[in-house]
Amino acid sequence: MNKLTSIFTLLTLTISVMAQNTTELNIGDKVSEFSGIDDTGANWKSSTVKSDFLVVYFYPAAMTGGCTAQACAYRDDKANFDKMGATIIGVSGDEVNNLKVFKESSQLNFPLISDTKGVISKKFGVPTKDGGEITREIAGENFLLVRGITASRWTFVLDKNRKIIYKNAEVNAADDSKKVMEVIKKAKG
Repeated sequence: MNKLTSIFTLLTLTISVMAQNTTELNIGDKVSEFSGIDDTGANWKSSTVKSDFLVVYFYPAAMTGGCTAQACAYRDDKANFDKMGATIIGVSGDEVNNLKVFKESSQLNFPLISDTKGVISKKFGVPTKDGGEITREIAGENFLLVRGITASRWTFVLDKNRKIIYKNAEVNAADDSKKVMEVIKKAKG
């Protein structure tokens, strides 16, 4: 009986600690400053973004099918986002080198932020699981792409005051950019 009680106590404590470490942000919540290392190796800070909107999209892994479709859609729509006063960033658990390779091979035109320890994901309440690695061939060269965590595919739109005006936890990768544009158009009135 003593072993069973100990196991139950440990399980309860584990669940309690996990619950305390997860803060899910919702529409209307204000997001405090966050930062990370971008695809160039520079420190990127949300406080330096002066645009009317900040689109923060989390994706599982660079150089995979859905993530590439999502990133390329944002790339193709970037001029429209610029006209609407919106800045886009992609966040994943990929190491900086992965992000550099992803950005160059897909000709992405917005920052990709490395979140290998899941700090930014945790701030937004985005679920994560263990990282992993994949090998991709680009221009005849093999690249081992390693990520510390694998984030769920979630998208947020923050207004100028960094309040969440849109949250999607069931993102369709290929349609994400178009949905976010509609949200921003509506918010602009």
